[in-house]
Amino acid sequence: MEPRLDIMTNDTAMNAIKYLVSAANAAGGSVPAATRGLVNIRASQINGCGFCLDMHTKDAAAAGETPVRLNLVATWKETTVYTEAERAALELAEQGTRIADGGGVTDDAWANAVKHYDDDQLAAIVSQIAIINAFNRLNVVLQRPAGDYEPGQFG
Repeated sequence: MEPRLDIMTNDTAMNAIKYLVSAANAAGGSVPAATRGLVNIRASQINGCGFCLDMHTKDAAAAGETPVRLNLVATWKETTVYTEAERAALELAEQGTRIADGGGVTDDAWANAVKHYDDDQLAAIVSQIAIINAFNRLNVVLQRPAGDYEPGQFG
């Protein structure tokens, strides 16, 4: 698959990406890196973003995430390998990514997340869900291919 546009050499795209990366960096600090990785992977699975899945699974593996946990993200509801806090974040990611399917984020999902995260962490998770969805859409629309990413490639 050939990308429709080389965003790495396009000034407008790079400017937008710079701000998305800055927003992601600003939002992420108070949530464990493993949880952030799981959220990015789950949203990217739902959105069918191979480029982001390639990047986030490889970065998570390089950071020490286990193959079992990486392989089971899509079926997190049927597994026992995630903490209750991670499951709450995955539920927010799933419901927040599927907003167009109707229903939005349920009160039950929010109440469960509140049990595990403080307000700053909730703001970080919600911001991260919005940001990864923006990245997913950018990459899917432009048909950025997956498979060549090297862990840590973008810093």
